[in-house]
Amino acid sequence: MAMPREELEGMLREAFPDADIEITDLAGDNNHWRARIVSGAFAGKPRVAQHQMVYAALKGKMGGELHALALETSAPQ
Repeated sequence: MAMPREELEGMLREAFPDADIEITDLAGDNNHWRARIVSGAFAGKPRVAQHQMVYAALKGKMGGELHALALETSAPQ
């Protein structure tokens, strides 16, 4: 099972509409992604909380359709 870039990006943009999002397919298989997300929603939150927000946005697909996701999250400077 794999998750196409468009689906992953759509879910992230829906959850973080203000965000600057960059998605990279690390293995060319639609299964191993890196997402860099810069969003005001992350302001004042520790990294673990930021990552939990992203996992919540993926609505349970992490570990199923989405096998691996390397996250880089931050608030705008």
